[in-house]
Amino acid sequence: MFRKIPFTKTELEVIATTPGFGNRPGFPIRNTPVTPRENMIALYYDKKPFWMPYFSETRMLGSAIYSTHLGRGLRADVTDVFGIEWEFVESAGGSIVRPGDPLLDDVNNWKEKIKIPDISGWGWAEEAKTVTLDPRFSHEFSLVNGFWFERLISFMDFMEAAVALIDEEQQDAIKELFAATTELACKVVDQLCEVYPLMDFINVHDDWGSQAAPFFSEEVAYELFVPFMKKLTDHIHSKGRIATLHSCGHNETRVQCFIDGGFDMWAPQNMNNVKELYDNYGDKMVFAVWPDKFDPETTSEEEQRRLARKFVDDFSVPGKPAILSHYGSFALTPAFSDEMYEYSRKKYAEMFG
Repeated sequence: MFRKIPFTKTELEVIATTPGFGNRPGFPIRNTPVTPRENMIALYYDKKPFWMPYFSETRMLGSAIYSTHLGRGLRADVTDVFGIEWEFVESAGGSIVRPGDPLLDDVNNWKEKIKIPDISGWGWAEEAKTVTLDPRFSHEFSLVNGFWFERLISFMDFMEAAVALIDEEQQDAIKELFAATTELACKVVDQLCEVYPLMDFINVHDDWGSQAAPFFSEEVAYELFVPFMKKLTDHIHSKGRIATLHSCGHNETRVQCFIDGGFDMWAPQNMNNVKELYDNYGDKMVFAVWPDKFDPETTSEEEQRRLARKFVDDFSVPGKPAILSHYGSFALTPAFSDEMYEYSRKKYAEMFG
């Protein structure tokens, strides 16, 4: 239940700084009346946050176990549990499958080539004992490489995976494979929820598009992907966690698939029209959004504060909460940040009080 707590100027006091992600600088922790975690939970469950949160107010939770066995490694070459070799590419800041020898050439052969692992003995509890989580923040675990299209690409290479989606002779086998990988995903969720009680979010990767358009039709999405998405998100929700989606590409025309797949939040890339997404679908899922572009070096403090207020107004319709995307990090000057916090605090207190 939302509590109306009047804003005071002491809330703007910076009492600490979050650790930065990678080489990025940290972000200020203010003297807020509730913790960033409590604010994030209020946003998702009641749709009544105390202020508009930053993306940085959720902390990322990593796992060497997951990265080595099911992810793409931690900035190092690895061979995953399926025997796929991943090469880290320094210039790209990420890993790709070593080319030239895909595991599958036909999805109908997947049972001969792919063994779904038993993950129960991978040492999740032992690893968790080495991790300290800050209870002031929500924590999100990211299931990198996903369990559907991205995973199929790693098995087949991109072109062959894309063709398989529209090959009627392979579609039944794709459904069988995705049923198996989704069951694996549910077991990973079980392990994570058991050892990380402070984990609130589980983020699933599945890139669906290029910079220009989605890779496949809406019909294919509903036939081959959405049912398995819904099975996984239902399982995440049964554990009392929030299901978020990482899906790169110009995928705004597939947003209803994401909603029907049960995801609570999508953080679109900035080639998508995030204002239209918010206006049309913001009551059905949370979007990570960003303000109008400006140059912090040449924009006056007064104008930055005006833009902060406009940003809050644009994305603060009752019943449609939003968070500031990392694509808005350019705007996080002291003036913009303070104004966004103070203005949204006052606005939400009045709106929900």
